[in-house]
Amino acid sequence: MRTIDDLQVAGHRVLVRSDLNVPLDRSGDSPRITDDGRVLASAPTIRALAERGAKVVVCSHLGRPKGEYDEKYSLAPVAARLSEILGQPVTFTGTEGSNDIAGDAVAAVVAGLGDGEVALLDNLRFHPGETSKDAAVRAAFADDLAALAEFYVGDAFGAVHRAHASVADVPKRLPHAAGGLVLAELEVLRKLAGDARRPYVVVLGGSKVSDKLGVIRALLPKVDALLVGGGMCFTFLAAQGHGVGASLLESEMIDTCKDLLAEGGDRIVLPTDVVIADRFAADAATDVVPAAGIRDGWLGLDIGPSSTELFAARLAGAGTIFWNGPMGVFEMAPFAAGTKGVAEAVAAQTGAGAFTVVGGGDSAAAVRTLGIPETSFSHISTGGGASLEFLEGKSLPGIAALEV
Repeated sequence: MRTIDDLQVAGHRVLVRSDLNVPLDRSGDSPRITDDGRVLASAPTIRALAERGAKVVVCSHLGRPKGEYDEKYSLAPVAARLSEILGQPVTFTGTEGSNDIAGDAVAAVVAGLGDGEVALLDNLRFHPGETSKDAAVRAAFADDLAALAEFYVGDAFGAVHRAHASVADVPKRLPHAAGGLVLAELEVLRKLAGDARRPYVVVLGGSKVSDKLGVIRALLPKVDALLVGGGMCFTFLAAQGHGVGASLLESEMIDTCKDLLAEGGDRIVLPTDVVIADRFAADAATDVVPAAGIRDGWLGLDIGPSSTELFAARLAGAGTIFWNGPMGVFEMAPFAAGTKGVAEAVAAQTGAGAFTVVGGGDSAAAVRTLGIPETSFSHISTGGGASLEFLEGKSLPGIAALEV
């Protein structure tokens, strides 16, 4: 796989596919980025190209607009933050109300860039061709994007599992290379998928067993312990014959969980207590009960304090830790303690010499929301879904395109 060092970019236009899909708070007078981690992670590759004299054209998606302009998904606030991080102006090519992402007007702006200057296109998903299932529609948009540049750099690790125009089709049309972020992510994930230093402990949370089934099956034969929290733990508890009240439950996955428990034995560790609530709200009535004692009509929204201690004990002394998915609804204060406790336990093992990886998505958001320094972990991934699919052994379209 080529790197940006293999491209002679000075004086040439380089299209960089970054992942600038950041959360925005629109409750005030102007949109505010609440977590700029992906912008910070994307900046080094953009800066390196600009410093080498490239005319850098950055593109990204944001959220899930439906193939048309939607002001709340505009990348305009991201352009401002990227400019601050880079310490130089970033020309934003978007026009309010327009989904013309790579048309003549945008091409004219790009053509006017000087060496070392940076432009940011508006949301790729404003154009229906970005995510179209129709290969011809996708190809036409890829042609327009490719016409903006002479080189392509894929650096959007959080999107490499998507067969989208900017990710998988544009590299077929231009000399291309992987950006530094993608290369760093792959290096980390290959350690997790290969001969990881033992003991190897995986912590999985999040809502559904079905979302994590592939990675569970792939990693279970390799790990010394698999700690299960979050909403997905209740399907495992149901598989043990426990009532789970009104908690999240995938009834169609109960037999699958029984099989996994039989295969994993005592390597699969489930919560021993849970925080329950009478409704899904920050001001709900709450209680801590044994995992086998969830009351009818109540729902589990976090692992309990004893479970947090148990998980921390199983993490102690680990050589490698992979954590993906919160232990509870950490966005609500009454249900954040389990996620924070596990995050602190993982961080403690980093200090003890373990190789610790936070698997992107909600886990990365939780680390920042709960105020745990990012330097407390060996690596925080920018792509939760991409990380999981890589560890499952799936081919990632964006990576496959860069390898050609």
